[in-house]
Formats: sequence, structure tokens, C-alpha cells
Amino acid sequence: MFEIVFCTVPNEVVAERIARGLVEQRLAACVNVIPGVKSFYRWEGEIQADDELLLKIKTTAAKREALFAWIAENHPYEVPEALSVRVEAGLPAYLRFVEAETAAG
Repeated sequence: MFEIVFCTVPNEVVAERIARGLVEQRLAACVNVIPGVKSFYRWEGEIQADDELLLKIKTTAAKREALFAWIAENHPYEVPEALSVRVEAGLPAYLRFVEAETAAG
């Protein structure tokens, strides 16, 4: 089973560090860094508005918990976003790529 994990980060330096780390650890086959995200949320009783980047992380269900743990340990936010969405279908060649790249490690 394949999944996409969404994770917001504060800047490009953190985005690259997390993206590279996830791929190096074989927790993700590919990470897209999407700039231009504006996030609005309540934190400690106050409405916040922050410019962020969004990571779109391609992985497998088997790697989800290790990926979440790695993000929790390496992300600068006290409560980082890590939301997983199941992939219902995909190009077979791409799904084989994701499986192969996350198989080791």
C-alpha cells in the first residue's frame, strides 16, 4: 500500500534537510517541496499566520510509523504536521519505483 504524507516546514533550509534525510533513510522515495503555502491556525490561544513550504512525501504504509518518528525527531516545530493519505492507484512503474526506493533501510 502506498501513501502520501504532507508536512509543512518553516523555510527552504529545513525543507531540504528533511527531504534529503527522508530519502537517505529510505523512508521516502521522493519528496516534493512546494513553496508559497500560507498557514492559518490557533496556537496557545492566538491566531497565527505563517508562510511555509509543503512537503509532499511519497512512501509506503510499511514505512509510515518510522517516517512519522523521523519527522518528530528532526522537525523544528513543537508539533509538526504529518498527515498520511492512502494512494488508491498510480502508474505501475511509479509505484514500483516507490516500493523499490523504500524497500531497503
